[in-house]
Amino acid sequence: MPTTTQLVISEVSKPGVLARVTSVLASAGVNIKAFSAPEVTGKGNLRLVVADLDRARSALKAAKIRFREETALVLSLENTPGALSRVAEHLGEARVNIKCAYCTPSREGKRAIIVLTVSNTPKALDRLRGESLDEF
Repeated sequence: MPTTTQLVISEVSKPGVLARVTSVLASAGVNIKAFSAPEVTGKGNLRLVVADLDRARSALKAAKIRFREETALVLSLENTPGALSRVAEHLGEARVNIKCAYCTPSREGKRAIIVLTVSNTPKALDRLRGESLDEF
């Protein structure tokens, strides 16, 4: 089951923050595979899954954009009612908290790519073994 390292940038919520981060990554030739930028008041967390983690790290450091890294699960689920519910139920039964979740559809639309950060990654991986989880 795939996991990935996602970048987390904590910034004050103000105009231009997303533009700056994405411009730095674009200039370095880093493709963003998925991101989450929830509406916040004050300070928020921008989460990014990128195609080239090493290049993204270097570009952000050079631009003096502070970030941290966290492990995330990447699930490829059928794009049907109840698919995410089953995953959430499995994790709930295992007493694994979902700290963050976001979705990006696959190109063909038949699958949904779900990115999750959880309270206990090894336990989540064990519990979800056998689910429909593909490489991202």
